[in-house]
Amino acid sequence: MKPLIGISCCTKAFGQFGTPNHAASDTYVRAVDALVGGVPVLVPANGRAADIPTLVARLDGLILTGSRSNVQPALYDGAPHPEGTPEDPQRDAVTLPLIRAALEAGLPVLAICRGLQELNVALGGTLHQRLQDLPGRLDHSTPLQKLARLRIAKAHSVRLHPGSSLHRLLGCEAIAVNSLHNQGIDRPGAGLVVEGEAPDGTIEAVRVQRTPRGAPAGFALGVQWHPEYDFETDIHSRRLFTAFADAVAERRQTPSLAAD
Repeated sequence: MKPLIGISCCTKAFGQFGTPNHAASDTYVRAVDALVGGVPVLVPANGRAADIPTLVARLDGLILTGSRSNVQPALYDGAPHPEGTPEDPQRDAVTLPLIRAALEAGLPVLAICRGLQELNVALGGTLHQRLQDLPGRLDHSTPLQKLARLRIAKAHSVRLHPGSSLHRLLGCEAIAVNSLHNQGIDRPGAGLVVEGEAPDGTIEAVRVQRTPRGAPAGFALGVQWHPEYDFETDIHSRRLFTAFADAVAERRQTPSLAAD
């Protein structure tokens, strides 16, 4: 049977009456179908009603998605967001405990954009709320463009640390990435290792070295860019998903891990 790959959802208003829905971009589903060879399972943003132990027991891998919403500042002792900043408390209430439980269970994790920020906060790290307001930083947000190819075009480079897991995986010291975020990592969480930065020093890639309880972590990578947008054409984006797929397959072949 194919592996079950969890894909985190947001709560979004849809339709004429703004009815709340649980949603994830089709790009993540297509990446799981095409590269991971798994069954995409949308994990609803149902807050405290989420059954974290059941999710971790049933899933074979977890993808933490990007989103327009931002992690609530109270979760990392940050200042309140400016009025009008989108938040998703129901998602936060699911993803943060799910991240910690998934890491302890050795579940392969791929965290993307907001997912990277959630990963950091779940491990006790903090966030910059508006990178473009910091001296010497690039504006990492991309203005809304009607043409998708302009929205997701390569925006800057990321320097990968020599000898890091991403350096070995991608086979190069620098890659070009898209950039669609305002927030970013300030202080890395416990157990996180920084693996790559943008030219302005913004942390763009991390690896989980230790779980919250101090055990060696399995496959758990976070990237600030969106590899799901161009996995069909970009070799580095494909390699990220195929590495995740390999980790899922390896865990399924290790009965003691899969049964935990």
